[in-house]
Amino acid sequence: MATCEHLEGAGSPAPVTPEGCAECLAMGMHWVHLRKCLRCGHIGCCDSSPGRHATAHFRETGHPVIISFEPGENWRWCYLDNLMDSPGGLA
Repeated sequence: MATCEHLEGAGSPAPVTPEGCAECLAMGMHWVHLRKCLRCGHIGCCDSSPGRHATAHFRETGHPVIISFEPGENWRWCYLDNLMDSPGGLA
């Protein structure tokens, strides 16, 4: 499976708002799926959600790697290299 330096060096910070997307919670919006930033732990909603806050967080901060924050999903995505991987033991 393909990988990149960003995926290889990604951390595993605690989620900042484990109850959901930080921006959606603040605005009273709903989300479809959640993503966690592997640089700072920001929880944002996916691009199928109205707010698209995970991608907005990447654009604002440059933090390149997210992981699915959905139960039963085990994948990471690098925005910079447009690569996905499924690491063992991460969720």
